[in-house]
Amino acid sequence: VQLQASGGGLVQPGGSLRLSCAASVRITSINFMGWYRQAPGKQRELVATFTSGGFTNYADSVKGRFTISRDNTKNTLYLQMNSLKPEDTAVYYCYLFVYDDDYWGKGTQVTVSS
Repeated sequence: VQLQASGGGLVQPGGSLRLSCAASVRITSINFMGWYRQAPGKQRELVATFTSGGFTNYADSVKGRFTISRDNTKNTLYLQMNSLKPEDTAVYYCYLFVYDDDYWGKGTQVTVSS
């Protein structure tokens, strides 16, 4: 299983980015999957996820600004990030639980700076 994340980059505060994560396997609405991030010197933290029941879950720090979505026909997960703040700067990782195992993408760097 491979997860290929893309869409990171440098953006000014208040800007937007959309991250994508393409899976090499078929994803369905029952898969637990989502986005995590890790800032320098900090632990990896949850950003947004789809639960196995199809519900969404967001970190308090991104609620109202980030939106997780997926296209099962393309086996792709997305993260729309609006109103970005410098504290959103981190490496963003996509995650998928499938075949009773955990899989992580390599990460994509998001830098929010003026």
